Amino acid sequence: MENIKLIVNFLGQLLPAINITLIVSLSSIILGSLLGLLLAAARLSQSVILRVLAGIYVSVIRATPSIIMIFLVYYGMPLLFNGWFHTNIDGWNRMYFVIIALTLLFSAPVSEIMRSAYESISKGQMEAGLLVGMSPFQTFYRIILPQAFVVALPNFANSVVNLLKEGALTFTIGVVDMVSKAQMIVANNSGGYAWQTYCALALIYWVISLAIDKGVSLVEKSYQKKRKTIAV
Repeated sequence: MENIKLIVNFLGQLLPAINITLIVSLSSIILGSLLGLLLAAARLSQSVILRVLAGIYVSVIRATPSIIMIFLVYYGMPLLFNGWFHTNIDGWNRMYFVIIALTLLFSAPVSEIMRSAYESISKGQMEAGLLVGMSPFQTFYRIILPQAFVVALPNFANSVVNLLKEGALTFTIGVVDMVSKAQMIVANNSGGYAWQTYCALALIYWVISLAIDKGVSLVEKSYQKKRKTIAV
C-alpha cells in the first residue's frame, strides 16, 4: 500500500514535465512524416538518382542507434553551421536538436511504410479512376490515398510508439523531460524510491501507448464502417 501511495505521489511530480515529451514527440512526428512523404515519393519516382539517394538515406538512418543520432545532431550541427554558414547555434534550445534527430530517425521507417502502402494498392484502381474522368490527383486523393492510409496506419502507429520510447533519450543532452525529471527525483532522495519513481514513469508511457493504440483502432473501425455505408 505504501508503494502505491509513493507511485501516485511521483506521478504528480512527473506529469508537469509531460509537455516537453509531447512537444518533442508531436513535432518529430509531423516533421518526420513530411520528410518521410518526400522520401517515399523519391523511392517511387522514375529518377534513378532520387531512388538511390533516398535508399541510401533510409539505410543509413535505420542503421543508426537513436542515442548516436542525437549526439551526432547535437555535436555535429553547430560545427556544420559554423563552418558552412558562419553561424553560431550553440545558444539554441537543446530541445530543437532532439526534435531534428528524432525527425530524421522517424522519417526513414515512415517512408518505407508509405511506400509499401502505396504499392499495395492495385494499379488497376488508378487506371479505373482515370477512365471514369477523374484527374490523376483526384484519383489519388479519392481512391488510392484512403486505402493506402488504412494499410499504413497500424505500422505508422507502431513507429509513433517507438518514437515515443526513443524520445526518452532526450535527457542525455540535458533536456528536462519526464525521464530527466525522474532522475532528479531519485537524486533528491539520495537514490531512494528509484523503483517507485520509474514505475510511475513507466505507467505514463504505458497510458500514452494505450491511447495511441485505441486511437488507431477507432480510426480503423470508423473507416470500415464508412466503407460499408458507401457500399450499401
